[in-house]
Amino acid sequence: MRRPLAIAFLVLLATAPALPAAAVEAAPKTPVIVVLKDQADPASLTRGTPGRHGRRAAVEHGLRARAAAGQKDLLALLRARRSEGLVSAITPLWIVNGVAVTATRRVLAELAARPEVREIRPDLTIAAPALARSAAPAEPGVARVGAPGLWDLGYRGQGVVVAALDTGVDSTHPDLAGRFRGGAQSWYDPNGEHPSTPVDVNGHGTATMGVMVGGDAGGTAVGMAPDARWIAAKIFNDRGVATATGIHLALQWALDPDGDPATPDGADVVNNSWTGATTGCSLDFQLDLRALRAAGVLPVFAAGNSGPEPGSVRAPAGDPEAFAVGATDTADALDPSSGRGPSACPGAMAPALTAPGVDVRTTDLYGLYTVASGTSLSAPHVSGALALLLSAYPDLDADRQAAALRAGAADLGGAGFDDDYGSGRLDVLASYRWLASAPGFTLAATPASATAQVGGSASYTAVVAAMNGSTDEVTLSATGLPAGTTAAWTPPSVTGTGESRLTVTVPPETPPGAYPLTITGTSGSATHSRQVTLVAATGDFTLAATPATLSAPRGGSASSIVSVALTSGSAPSISLSATGLPAGTTATFAPNPVTAPGTSRLTVRTTSSTPRGTFTVVVTGTAAPLARRTTITFTVR
Repeated sequence: MRRPLAIAFLVLLATAPALPAAAVEAAPKTPVIVVLKDQADPASLTRGTPGRHGRRAAVEHGLRARAAAGQKDLLALLRARRSEGLVSAITPLWIVNGVAVTATRRVLAELAARPEVREIRPDLTIAAPALARSAAPAEPGVARVGAPGLWDLGYRGQGVVVAALDTGVDSTHPDLAGRFRGGAQSWYDPNGEHPSTPVDVNGHGTATMGVMVGGDAGGTAVGMAPDARWIAAKIFNDRGVATATGIHLALQWALDPDGDPATPDGADVVNNSWTGATTGCSLDFQLDLRALRAAGVLPVFAAGNSGPEPGSVRAPAGDPEAFAVGATDTADALDPSSGRGPSACPGAMAPALTAPGVDVRTTDLYGLYTVASGTSLSAPHVSGALALLLSAYPDLDADRQAAALRAGAADLGGAGFDDDYGSGRLDVLASYRWLASAPGFTLAATPASATAQVGGSASYTAVVAAMNGSTDEVTLSATGLPAGTTAAWTPPSVTGTGESRLTVTVPPETPPGAYPLTITGTSGSATHSRQVTLVAATGDFTLAATPATLSAPRGGSASSIVSVALTSGSAPSISLSATGLPAGTTATFAPNPVTAPGTSRLTVRTTSSTPRGTFTVVVTGTAAPLARRTTITFTVR
């Protein structure tokens, strides 16, 4: 999971020494992503909003508003530190309510102590995947998965916009040129190398786009949805490297390329034929994927080419919100290199299904064609299939899209879902027929995060909405609960449309922390899940400093008593820290940590080089996951 890495990173930050003023310019800076605690629940933002464009606008409005309110103080601090030479880059992100920043260890330690900060992640880099090119004859994968059957019914992807996050696209290729949406908002390069015109120096992105929307200029139909229009984000630079920041920016761009929620210019399908470096559970992009799903976009990911061992599906394809695709060959056998389940992430079912990924003929650079293999080719078969289904049913939400793909899949391997093939091999015509007749339901869960004092409880509401007049019973469950925790549903199931309340009771011995929970609704073979967070907290507390105004000469010291008052729950052990001190100043607490209720003496010592002036010192008390602050005005004479 991501949490141990984040904690280890914060421990390193906490030990960062204060830098002398003369060393500021030369201090090394580290690129990170600061994620805030206050995260919107994207699913709740769309309740009662009809249509895919309406859902997308509602999600973006809500996420932008939450980010604008929550990031205000943090951005002010970062801009101040940038003026001091301690920060070199600041990029606000609304899709995750976080900020990408490049800063010194001193600033990162200051950020880690702020109460609104949930975690600080390294801004990871990801290498562009390589195409496994083959000299074998082309595989008619487009026909195998039933696309011509949808074409015969008049559904060829018309009215649908597909986006690729990849190495770029050769927009001059005869099978792709006429399908580019065009205009200023159809191409995005977060690295700034090719800001205005689609470019691909690698070929990988051109190949995946050909599978999604390519035509038949080369003599055979290479694309699934030839009447769809494409846009693209070049997340990999010309050296083949992507950053987490660039991917966050590209995902929020895909939702709204022109930055105006009122204009329906976002992608309906987003293909991700890339993976991270790990096969474990990495949730770096979970918030982005939640936003996409709430907006009606099913995040399609390549499962990766790390097989054949179990548990080899690559992150982030193994996230609960991702729709991971493995690779089959021309005989519907699983390709040995295809990433396999189970996913290391609780609540995830990966791969979701498989699609042709061996000896696939598709578009290449310079107007040419190539035959290539890998799950990078399998994922765009599924993305193209979604474009066909959305041509027929424009208002499908992400859960319904996933359900249709699973229900229509040709079952391979063990009966039903298995860790090799998922639900089976893609069959888009069967998925269309299922949508035309099958009842179903959607599931939402609020709030996205709830806090329970240890020994207390927290509540969530699951909302079931019937589809196609369904009167089926939906049984609700919750998984991922910490040991000893109990969950009670009232009522335990919903028939048709309705709500149920989940009460989670946390025993006193539960370690404080944030626990990801999966709320699942099941009706026959249909299953939908939503992710929420349970925060188990010790007693809450407040801080106060007496006196709150201190003064000391250069080379002197001053003291204040920090009082910790318990406001609820049991007495927590609270670690104290101070930030905002001028250069050459130290702060010590005795005792530290302190148990609430209690007091600790803060002593601030200056040196002969400490600059004169008045400073605001922020005293922070931390009892994870809670943090509380008070301020002291400190004057150096």
